[in-house]
Parts: sequence; structure tokens; C-alpha cells
Amino acid sequence: MILRQLCSRIPASHLRTALLGSVLLLGTGCAARWPAKVELALSKAGDNRPELERVLKHYRAEEDPQKLASAQFLIANMIGHGYTVAAFYDEDKNEVPFDALEYGSYQEAQAAMDVLEKQHGELHYARKRFDHDLETITAEYLIENIDLAFQAWREKPWARDLTFEAFREHILPYRGSNEPLNPWRAACLERYADLPLKLDDLQDLRAAAQLLQKDVGVWVRFDELYYLHPTDQGFEEMCERRVGRCEDITNMQMYAMRANAIAAASDYTPFWADRDNNHAWQVILDQHGHGKARLLSRAAKVYRKTFAIQRDSLGYRKRDDEQVPHWLSGVNYIDVTSQYLDTVDVTIPLETEKPENARFAYICVFNGGEWQAIHWGEIDDDNVSFTEMGRHIAYLPAYFVDEELLSAGPPFILTEEGEIRPLAGDGGPPLTIDITVMKPTTPDADTRMDKPMIVVEPGKSYELFVWDGDWNSLGQQIAGDEPVSFEQIPSGRLYWLVAENSRRLERIFTIEDGRQIFW
Repeated sequence: MILRQLCSRIPASHLRTALLGSVLLLGTGCAARWPAKVELALSKAGDNRPELERVLKHYRAEEDPQKLASAQFLIANMIGHGYTVAAFYDEDKNEVPFDALEYGSYQEAQAAMDVLEKQHGELHYARKRFDHDLETITAEYLIENIDLAFQAWREKPWARDLTFEAFREHILPYRGSNEPLNPWRAACLERYADLPLKLDDLQDLRAAAQLLQKDVGVWVRFDELYYLHPTDQGFEEMCERRVGRCEDITNMQMYAMRANAIAAASDYTPFWADRDNNHAWQVILDQHGHGKARLLSRAAKVYRKTFAIQRDSLGYRKRDDEQVPHWLSGVNYIDVTSQYLDTVDVTIPLETEKPENARFAYICVFNGGEWQAIHWGEIDDDNVSFTEMGRHIAYLPAYFVDEELLSAGPPFILTEEGEIRPLAGDGGPPLTIDITVMKPTTPDADTRMDKPMIVVEPGKSYELFVWDGDWNSLGQQIAGDEPVSFEQIPSGRLYWLVAENSRRLERIFTIEDGRQIFW
């Protein structure tokens, strides 16, 4: 009880920040009106507006300036947040029914998916239904979330130095991604009520966080089957199933951390730069909201999810009539690559004709058998700059037209030293290459196990491609007992060897001093 009383006092720095924030948010005008950004959100709430106004009036009456500022923050930034139900669609945007959870393993589900793709062509998952928080969230849910967040922040001994800004972005939000809304704070507070008793130092935030991470690792396990279950799980579903993909697990870690006033964020790379797939993970933040975790594969970009709308994001800056790649179209993320890597800004010429009215160009990595946009830049005449890029990676500049990425110039290697090495041909003599490996051993950030290399097998047919604005074939060979061999290959380019009937997950490579270098 003594500790509870001591820790319940609001630090003066917290109160000063909140009072200033409240003044800035409320601005001038009559007391009945709310700040412009809050009013905009309320106008989009439809029939649910009274629920949100109940929350605002509740905290105005309570005369707690921090809580009122926090309620306004959540509502003003609630636009775009909600529960997404995802489904699989063919190229004509027809839904193809598929439920991965009907199968006992990822391998069984993938085999069933392969059968469907033979029937319908390549399948993609997309949003089937979206329940906007503004239109569905209740005042009861929001008030409980705010009150329990403040209870933890004001009482937990390790949270006393956490700034109000960091609290508001990394403790207060009620959701992690696009999962269904379930109450989770009370359950996580109860589960970890004895956490202070396990600490040698009550203010050791990282020790507290490590204990929570360890417990969540036992509570919810990774299962690659959920790669094919693209709808995010809610708290109740994960408590029942106790398995999920990385997105689900990071959400569960976030629930545990935020419920106990440990600033945590979900960082992610949309596409790894040296292997297929993507990854999301939880990162513990300091009192100012900064932090990083160890990367297990090579990343060109690392982004951090935010609840707040980022007004310098591509999704916010683009016009309604402009198409942008899906992964870059959001407004709730910030670029934190420089917190993880030694980065460099890259400026390159755009060597192919710019599409009419194009304002942006993109920088891509090779992932999943195709180029994927990882970052964007605003076109300046015939050049484009990309900020804070990861090094020792193969990139391709591109435009985005009619939902497709089109080459804007030759691919290039961004070296460890931060130099650009174009892969447009070096004028050297043609090469003869002997290939035994199509994909090196790569670590898997989800399973923490290495994915084995893919090797050339005797009797199978292989096709070699070179990039020249697109993947152009250099011929096919059937492997024998010796490595598959190709002659008269243009030098200084980017290559890709693909097995017949493969899923095209082989890695791209360059030839340097007679050796394959994979990217």
C-alpha cells in the first residue's frame, strides 16, 4: 500500500506537459466545441458520435487535463483505425474461399492453396470487411482503456520517467493492428500483478519487460500456419488458441507491456532485403519513445506503427487520384531505420520516361519472386532521393502505374560504404557461369531456425534470367551430374536462376570474381 501511494503521485513534468498539451488542443472558441481534428473525427463517426462525445464530456467533468488531452488524442487519430477481415482473391478480384485453420499444418494448407492457384491463378489477400472504430467503439471501452492506462502509468515504479508524449503514443492506444477489439488491460494487469515482486530494482524497466516477453513467449507460440490466416487475431482469440503469426504475437506482447506501463511499439519491415517474407516484432522503448531490437535478416527499411496520423507519410500526402503501393499507403507509421542501421540517403537519376503526372518514385527490394516497393521519394526533375536506406542491398528504382511497378532505371547495389554500383552492364567480356545453388541458407526471424539452401538437382530444368528493364530469359538447361552451365552471359548485371514449376522463391545474384553473390 505504501508503494502504491508513493507511486500514485503525478510527476510535475508529466503535469506540466499535459497542461500545455491541453491548452494547445482546446485552443480558443466556445467551450462547447472541440479542437478541429477532434471535430473532424466526430463528423465521421455517424451514429456513434454520441458515444465519443460521452468520453470527452466525461473527462472534461473529471477535470483531469491529462486524461482529457488523451481522450482527444485517441479520437482525433482514430480515423482509419478498425477491424479488418481479410480474404483471398483472384486476379479478377473474385473471392476464393479458403480457411487455413481447417488444416493441420502449414504444409497441408499450402498444398491446398497450391491446388486453388492452379484453378484460379495466383491468389492475393485483401480487405473483405472493415469495421471503423469511429463507428463502432463504445464509450465504456474507451473510458476503461484510458483509466487503466493512467492507473498503470501513475503507479508502476518503472514508468515514472516516461514522458507524456511517449505515454500517449506507446501506452495509451487500445489496439495494435487491425484486430477485433477485446478488453485486455484488466486481464493483463491481473496476470502480472506480482511483477514488482520479481524485480531486484523496481525501476528497472528492461528487466520488467524481459519477464513479460518471456511469459508471452510461453503464453502464445508462433505457428507458420497463420501465414495463411491473414486476419489478425484479437486478444480473446489468442487466449483461446495460444498460437499465431508474428503480427499476433507482437500484439499480445504489446498488450502485456502497455497494460503495465512499459512503452512498447510494433516495428516491422514490409519486405526483407535478402530473403522472402516480412516480419514484425515488439521493441521496448526508453522514456522518450526510442528503441530497437536485433535484426535477424537484412532490412532495407524498418518502420514503427503509430496510433497517431503521420502527416508527412505518403498515404497522407498523396492525392485521392494517385495510386501508391499498398505497403506505403498507410498514415500510421514512422521510419525508424536509422535507429537500427547505419543508413545513407540515396539520390539517383530516373533513366526511363516518367509517367504523366507522376510525383513519386519508389525504391524496391526483391522479395517473394518480384520487386516490392520499400520506400518512396518525391521526383525532382529527372532525379529522386530516398532517405535513410539500408546498405549492402540490391535495389531497383520504379514508378507505380496501374497497380504495377515499372522500372525507372537499372538496379544497383548500395554498398557497405554507401556507394551506388549500377547493374546495367560493365562492358566486360561475356561470362560462362556454372551454378549449383539458387538460394543460400537464410535465417528465419519467426521460427529462429535456418531455412535450408536450394540447390540444383540433376534431371531438372532451369531457366536463367537477366534484368534489363524486366526479367529476360538467357535460356534453359537441364541439370546433369555437373553444375548447370550457361555461356555468353552479359557481365555486370543482375541474374536469377529459376527451376521449372517452382514457386519462384530463388534469390537474385551477381557474379563477382567468378562467384555468385546473392542479394
